[in-house]
Parts: sequence; C-alpha cells; structure tokens
Amino acid sequence: MTKVRKAVIPAAGYGTGFFPATKASSKELLPIVDKPIIQFIVEEAFDSGIEEVLIITGKQKRSIEDHFDSNYELEQNLAENGKKALLNIVKSTTREGLYFVRQSYPLGLGDAILHAKAFVANEPFAVLLGDNITEGDIPATKQLIDLYEEHQSACVAVVEMENTPEKKYGFAQIESDQVSDETVFSVKSFVEKPSKAEQPSNLVIAGRYILTPDIFEVLESLKPGVDEEIQLTDAINQLSQTNIVLAKVIEGERFDVGDKLGYLEYSLQYGLRHPETSQDLKKYLIELVKQLKQ
Repeated sequence: MTKVRKAVIPAAGYGTGFFPATKASSKELLPIVDKPIIQFIVEEAFDSGIEEVLIITGKQKRSIEDHFDSNYELEQNLAENGKKALLNIVKSTTREGLYFVRQSYPLGLGDAILHAKAFVANEPFAVLLGDNITEGDIPATKQLIDLYEEHQSACVAVVEMENTPEKKYGFAQIESDQVSDETVFSVKSFVEKPSKAEQPSNLVIAGRYILTPDIFEVLESLKPGVDEEIQLTDAINQLSQTNIVLAKVIEGERFDVGDKLGYLEYSLQYGLRHPETSQDLKKYLIELVKQLKQ
C-alpha cells in the first residue's frame, strides 16, 4: 500500500474578494490574529503526517516563500536582544520538506495542480485549498488519508450545508448507497458553482482532496470549463467514470476564510482561544452584544 506522503497547496489566485487589501500582497498571508492563513494550511498538512508540501504560487506571491524562509538578520537581532520567545515564533515558520513552484498564468485550479506533476511523481497526494480552515480533533486531511488507506480510492472532503448561496460552492452528487458509514459516500459527480435549483445535494466541497497520479493525464486532456479555466472538478468527474471516488463528510467545523464573513468568523474564534487576546476579546464581545440588543 502506497502511503500518502505529499501535499499540494495552490496559492496562485489574485484574491479579488479581498481587494484592495490583496492588490499588492498575497491573500494567503492575511492574518488570523497573528498567523497568516496559509500557515494554518501548511500546519494541517504536516500534522496529518504529510512529509513534503509543494505550494503553487504566482506573480506577486514571493512573500509566501519569504514567510516560510529563514531570516538570518531578524533571528540574529532577536537573539542578541534576548527576545527568545519571539525568536522561537520566527523560527517555527521555517521547516524542512516545503517546496515552491510558480504558476505563470492563472488558468484555474486544475492547471495549478498540473504544475505539481513532477513533484508528485507516481504517488497519491493530498490537495489543500487555502480558502478553507477546518477545526476538529482530527485534521480534515488526516481523515481523508485514513479513508484513502482503507479504500485506495480518490477522496474528497465535504461538509453538510443548508440554505447555501447559489454559484458560490462546488457540490457532490452522490450515489444512493453509503460506502462504510453514514459519513462516506460514492460520488456520481461534482457540480461547480451551480444555481440554487441545480444544487444536487447539501454536500459542499470542503477544499481537501486525496488524488491519485492518474489525475494528471485527465487534466492534460481537459479543455477550459467554467470561467475559461481548467477545473479540477471536471477532471475528478471524468476520473469517476472509470474509478471509485469517495466523498467524506469531515468531522469538525469548516470556515470559509476566502469569504469576508467567514474570515471574520474564524478570526473571532481564533482570537477567543489566543492566550494574548482571549479574555479581553470575550469582554469586548459581551459588551458589543449588549449594545446590539439595545
């Protein structure tokens, strides 16, 4: 059985939903209190047992590489001034097994994944999208890895959502039978950003995948789909015609930090747990709720 050792994190998008904040900087580096979004994603990958991570960047994304690189001058300054706690925080962002490649043109998620072909070689691999942060006892990626190791099939994380806005998320259309328990289903197809009437279920794609290397041959044969981009969902749909693809309802809570409201919601959640902000933020929110009720 081939172990899932590698992960791919696409991070080449423009981040238009956060303009003008992301006009000249990376959406992936927007902070959740004091930690950028992409650091949560990278940490989830390594916490799930992944050994090597490839981040797909684009133009004006060099700052992502700089964030995860060592900074000798800064580290030396902190060390000389006895700021050990800050030094440890800075060093914690630098780790082995992290690689980068640039997507020269924004041709879609499927095209970004194609840039990982040489890195992946002939192994199964995880894909973690930066718009989603999940909170739970077991990382979402680890849940998918466990499912892959049991069934040796491509897997996609989904969450149950009601009253979902139209043309915003991808949905799973499932077969009637459950595979192993009430959280695992065989997928008939995925529908990308459908209208309300075309939503095939309440199962929304949660930005985590385990894919097999045969996805690359499919991606290379695809023509542009929605938004004139190479869509990963189109490739998975084609793959599902000849291979089993599973949907896993992940345990835990998902936050869409690519959305302004979702970003604010997770910032509050994390701030309420952060040792430097939790107590004062809690007091502030209590007072704010009182004012809103007046």
